[in-house]
Amino acid sequence: MAKELTKNEAKYRAEKLRGLLNKYSYEYHVLDRPSVSDAVYDSLNNELKEIEKAYPELIAPDSPTQRVGGKPLKKFVKVRHSERMLSFNDAFSREDMEDWNERNMKLLFTRRSLGVGGPVGAKVDFYTELKLDGLAVSMIYENGVLKIGATRGDGMIGEDVTHNLKTIETIPLALLPKEEVFENLKKAKLHHVINHLKKLWPKIIEARGEVFLNTKDFEALNKDQEKKGLALYANPRNVAAGSIRQLDPKITAFRHLDSFAYILTTDMGQKTHEEEHLILKALGFKTNPNNKKVDGLEEVFKERDYWEKHRDKLPFEIDGIVVNVNSEEYQKRLGVVGKAPRGGIAYKFSAKEAETIVEDIIVQVGRTGVLTPVAILKPVLIGGVTISRATLHNEDEIKRLGLKIGDTVIVGRAGDVIPDIVKVLKELRTGREKEFHFPKEFCGQKVVRSDGEAAHKVSYPEKCELVNRRRLYHFASKAVFNMNGVGPKIIDALLDNNLISDAADLFSLKEGDLLPLERFAEKSAQNVIASIQQSKAVNLYKFIFALGIKNVGEETAIDIGKNFIKNKTVKNPQDILDIAEKITLDDWQKISDIGPKVAESIFEYFNNKDNIAFLKKLDKLDIKIISPKIAAKTQKLKDKIFVLTGGLAILTREQAKDRIRELGGNVSSSVSVAVDFVVAGSDPGEKYDKAKKLGVKILTEKEFLKLIT
Repeated sequence: MAKELTKNEAKYRAEKLRGLLNKYSYEYHVLDRPSVSDAVYDSLNNELKEIEKAYPELIAPDSPTQRVGGKPLKKFVKVRHSERMLSFNDAFSREDMEDWNERNMKLLFTRRSLGVGGPVGAKVDFYTELKLDGLAVSMIYENGVLKIGATRGDGMIGEDVTHNLKTIETIPLALLPKEEVFENLKKAKLHHVINHLKKLWPKIIEARGEVFLNTKDFEALNKDQEKKGLALYANPRNVAAGSIRQLDPKITAFRHLDSFAYILTTDMGQKTHEEEHLILKALGFKTNPNNKKVDGLEEVFKERDYWEKHRDKLPFEIDGIVVNVNSEEYQKRLGVVGKAPRGGIAYKFSAKEAETIVEDIIVQVGRTGVLTPVAILKPVLIGGVTISRATLHNEDEIKRLGLKIGDTVIVGRAGDVIPDIVKVLKELRTGREKEFHFPKEFCGQKVVRSDGEAAHKVSYPEKCELVNRRRLYHFASKAVFNMNGVGPKIIDALLDNNLISDAADLFSLKEGDLLPLERFAEKSAQNVIASIQQSKAVNLYKFIFALGIKNVGEETAIDIGKNFIKNKTVKNPQDILDIAEKITLDDWQKISDIGPKVAESIFEYFNNKDNIAFLKKLDKLDIKIISPKIAAKTQKLKDKIFVLTGGLAILTREQAKDRIRELGGNVSSSVSVAVDFVVAGSDPGEKYDKAKKLGVKILTEKEFLKLIT
């Protein structure tokens, strides 16, 4: 940034930065009331250093910088894990940790849980580990030799990546000889483990751990990419994950990956989680020397706070600490809920933040014609990821922030994931910043904002080319027609080459139409056409959802479909037209869960001549509609509301939704007190956390399958 400034601009910027940094330093060190995170302070300080490096004559006595202070594989083979590879629920505050600990204490030490009286309110010790930003793997040794290395996958089934794990020198190809293991265990004073192993040394030993890339190796890898004129990698985790999934192990070896082992699934006489780590080390695995046993939550808080401040000194990236109840017996008694063990939790650091500049604000349009402002940022690295955009949601959010184009802003990643503008640093304004105003016209038509609504919209979405593209993306997506392989890039190419003008044209395409397009070989053209033709038979509810009717989402599409079925069996688009022709606006308003505004949108859609022509066009193309039965033999889920979150292993999300509806239930996209069940698959995220806070019943996929069969 410094090189882009003239000397006068640099002088002005440096003066502003010095004042702001000194203010923040005073708040932090004197008042003990910091108003920004360490990451933001460091980011501003680094910018000042860059300016002073470019213009040494601008260094002033009051500057904060002057303070004294094998063979390639054809494909991967699937591997079923001996027991599920779990992940952890997240905690972000002391309150979250105290709630977690209180729940565990009730389960472990109330008189009811013990059967008879017991040490109510007893304390437990914990084992803390640095939470690496890497890739979880399983390592299975048979007779002391590495037999299978696998990724976590969905928790139950992963991929065999043994050849790639063998290239990582910190993963032993063979465990240490028994005599050496016993000597190591003796030094660790694990005499009970020695006695256990002398009686029975397990033939199969399974360890689990994390594969990661050190920061220096990541930087060296990017320098090599730069020399070759290739794109730079975004962050170490992506490199580690991508490296492990390379079919050619030579590529993996070139990346110089590292690893730590942290779980021993085999019973080797361990009584605590700490002992698992000591045994793993004795066997010859590399373990993290920064992990430690602590007594009580206060020690956990100190450990977490210490590493949040000192993580930059580590040779690898971390985003928190993992806290485990140390006792193996207690862990077993606490058990597992959903995807995670009750006895372990990931205590995450605060969202990483940095400062950057809003270079512009653009407007994007969705398939319903809603306009969304997006901040274009001067690219900035936050938590190992380069951030160049942040959504601003709507005009009200821009006003709340007081944001102008050209402003210096603090950008954070909520939960280290989602980019968000946290704050505008108005003190750094130069006077050249510009107010943002929503365009009065978009797509050649008037932009409107209705009373009581936050969103701006185009007046006639159906006449906007960009909206048409978004609708085509939606039409072909997995949620509706499920045209596998027909994504936005292919649809853009078809539109740009005038091969289609609306969604119906997709069904008229031939292989020869695609071959002239760039990157389309004969086989890929065949696959795309086959996928489109296979999608011609579609569920009624999904068909209605695909139409993009204003104010009609997935659940409303189901309500509309049910109303059609009551009138007649629907087999094709013409049947829908025949039924809709006889339904008045009043009739639509009488349908349960459809309000006046939505009813008006539905009525207008089915009485619009362009929409009628589109449906007739689909009918001539022999689109078949499958009408779901209104009632199943059993309505065991009648009026029950479900939310699906995370990845499902047995059913697809669409199959799960269809089954819920067949049994009389409803599906919601958000968690509230009105929801009866949340079905949690792998990596469920925020909906899972909200369900826990609201006390909504959470089902594993296995429990859900029992419920619907």
